[in-house]
Amino acid sequence: MRQGSLPGVHGRVRPLTLLGDPVLHAPCREVTDFGPELARLVDDLFATMYEARGVGLAANQVGEPLRVFVYDCPDDEDVRHLGHVVNPRPVVTDGVVVRGPEGCLSLPGLEAGTERYDHAVVEGFTVTGEPVTVHGTGFFARCLQHECDHLDGRIYADHLTGWRHRRLMRQADRASWNRRG
Repeated sequence: MRQGSLPGVHGRVRPLTLLGDPVLHAPCREVTDFGPELARLVDDLFATMYEARGVGLAANQVGEPLRVFVYDCPDDEDVRHLGHVVNPRPVVTDGVVVRGPEGCLSLPGLEAGTERYDHAVVEGFTVTGEPVTVHGTGFFARCLQHECDHLDGRIYADHLTGWRHRRLMRQADRASWNRRG
């Protein structure tokens, strides 16, 4: 991301990877090159996230199996959190477990009550390789856990069981974006 510019302004909107694509279900590779290609990917992630009206987006959601995600997400006090994390590693997920509505840009238009901790801390790096620690509470903690899950090859549906999981999968099967539906 360029200093002083809004994230995503110089990025291009990429097609979203949808449920069923194998890249969503495989762990992503560590980023080893912190050069201009990574900066372009981060710009593209922001542009794509904003175009899709999301609050977070992982690289595998645009078909890039790399450990990087972006976010522009409020917490429960409506404080805006804006940034990106390269090679994120969750170091704390604790507090109260809250079931709340969760959606995903890779399952457009769908959501389900998903249990997440209300506190999360993620460590990683910026696009320039500087260490970064991101603290999240409430909805922002949910976002951090959701995006870290993506990079490990999991989606929020993987946290669902029983009738919640079956209902979401039926909805996905009937969704207009589903190639199988």
